[in-house]
Amino acid sequence: MHNFNQADATAISEMVRADVVSAEAVAEHFLGCVEAGERSINAFVSFDPDAVRSQTRQLKNGNAKGLLAGVPVGIKDVYDTVDHPTRFYSPIYEQNRPSRDAHVVALLRQAGAVIMGKTHTTEFAYMHTGPTRNPHDLARTPGSSSAGSAAGMAAGFFPLALGTQTAGSLIKPAAYCGLYAFKPSYGLVSLEGVKPLAPSFDTVGWYGRSVRDLEVMARVLIPGFPQPAHERHACSFGFCRTARWDQVDEDVARSLEAAVQELRSAGHQVSEVLLPEEFAGVFDDHLLINDCEGARSLSKELQMHPDKLSDELLAMIERARLTTWEQESAAKKRLAKLATVLESIFQPFDAVLGASCGIVAPLGLEATGPSDFSKFWMAFGLPQINLPLVRNAGALPVGLQMIGGFRDDSNLLRAAEQVDAVLRAAG
Repeated sequence: MHNFNQADATAISEMVRADVVSAEAVAEHFLGCVEAGERSINAFVSFDPDAVRSQTRQLKNGNAKGLLAGVPVGIKDVYDTVDHPTRFYSPIYEQNRPSRDAHVVALLRQAGAVIMGKTHTTEFAYMHTGPTRNPHDLARTPGSSSAGSAAGMAAGFFPLALGTQTAGSLIKPAAYCGLYAFKPSYGLVSLEGVKPLAPSFDTVGWYGRSVRDLEVMARVLIPGFPQPAHERHACSFGFCRTARWDQVDEDVARSLEAAVQELRSAGHQVSEVLLPEEFAGVFDDHLLINDCEGARSLSKELQMHPDKLSDELLAMIERARLTTWEQESAAKKRLAKLATVLESIFQPFDAVLGASCGIVAPLGLEATGPSDFSKFWMAFGLPQINLPLVRNAGALPVGLQMIGGFRDDSNLLRAAEQVDAVLRAAG
């Protein structure tokens, strides 16, 4: 009997390719998990068991040897899918049936993945939240717009899932739900078939059950992606608190500092990184640009259906209306200038470490908490990884964030592999 509850996606695909298990058997296990838990979690906005079974039968005719052969994947409901509606959690798109898959969904199918269904998101991947609950505590939020994918992962509904990130929509839910997550460098993954919010920041990202799962997804979704070297060596890490460390709760700070000590004890070097004062403005510049670009992306919906937009979106559009073109341009110039400074700061390190989120998942489903520790790095398009920290039984998850230099994604994954090995051994 195979334990699909514990196996990562990489192991599952290896078993399917070797004919140790069938794609049908894998699918039936995860369909059973959905049947048992979905009523309390509400991860899916569109789910069809017959469509899942049909895909596994089709695998026998050609894709059963792909990198993701037989692996169920949850798809955030901002990606076009030919066999499910794509609604963006908006009544405006209630009847939206795409005629083809988004680019990355097509790549997943070509690699043999099985699309489990569409997962709940926030309205247009912004702030108006859906009904999804955190499996670690049903009274708490699973995080922001990749909520359904994150909660479905944590509930065991699928071992891989697609999300997106513009501010903190991937990393924050990963921290709240205790998941491995990877947001690659800006521009590496095609966004064709994904409705834009803030094109300067919008990025495809994904969840897995291990660092190697994150790497396999990178190989599927980024053609030509360089494979990271897997040799072990002592790494040099920076630890960056940023100007908003006062937002970090004591429990989260203790967990992060314990992880740093474990890395030092294992022979890795960890140095404090103090950023110049001008970096304190990055949070506000990201918000300003996000507002302005979001308002432009939704100008069609505002003109045609203003009554069907949430208060949160209308507030964003109003902030954008009060922002001048010159203010937005100045914010972009400041970030571009700071990006070159940041590049030199990153140069001595294998990766920079920090908080994924300053708090554990808050109570309630209406608000998801701040995304500052994620969006700070998003402002520069850098690759980001969340590693779940080992916690005491019953404690809510906390995430360690790892950030790499721009387009240094492969080396970031290599470093994450080593950090995760230390954290698992210590736990």
